[in-house]
Amino acid sequence: MSGEARYGQETERTYQRAGFGASVRRGGRPAVLVVDLTRGFTEAAFPTGADLTDVVEATGELIAAARPAGVPVVFTTIAYTPAEATGSAVTWLDKVPGMRSMVEGSEGVALDPRLPRTPEDHLIVKKGASAFFGTSLAALLTGAGCDTLLVCGATTSGCVRATAVDAVQCGFPVLVPRECVGDRAQGPHEANLFDIHAKYGDVIVLKDAVSYLDGLRRTS
Repeated sequence: MSGEARYGQETERTYQRAGFGASVRRGGRPAVLVVDLTRGFTEAAFPTGADLTDVVEATGELIAAARPAGVPVVFTTIAYTPAEATGSAVTWLDKVPGMRSMVEGSEGVALDPRLPRTPEDHLIVKKGASAFFGTSLAALLTGAGCDTLLVCGATTSGCVRATAVDAVQCGFPVLVPRECVGDRAQGPHEANLFDIHAKYGDVIVLKDAVSYLDGLRRTS
């Protein structure tokens, strides 16, 4: 057995002993939350981006399954005013200066045009990693009667993870379809999927997520 395999088994045993990794409940009124699948993250031509074509396509498939069940779809984007992008008021930008290019009205903050967005879908503009921090998202979901959150988007190690953590803290069970999230590098992607699954939500496959949504349609 390789050292990497032994390390993985030891990690699994440690988390199981701690009582982590139980499954979350799945409610009857979910919402699909698409975190920052904007051109600045989904296209490799942008300094902050990577080719997330597969993630965009998988998310589109999930959204298509959500429509017949009447499941709300919420998109988010990070966008800064010129003053925020060039100043010192947003502390996070001191750590990730590459994000200063995410200026309101620029190509990088536009949703990926391959996503099947409709006028009925909500758009949340945020300034930080979590889709909940400093936004109306929690109130929007509560007002819509949502009891479960399917989280998609980018990046797994950044805004997706931060959103999953805050979703749980706001009382929403979290499901993360593996194919619907992506990152710039595989290591951080896999590590954060492991962490989300252990502590904050269920990392599932897209087929399972689609079946969940199809089941809601059949019982409605």
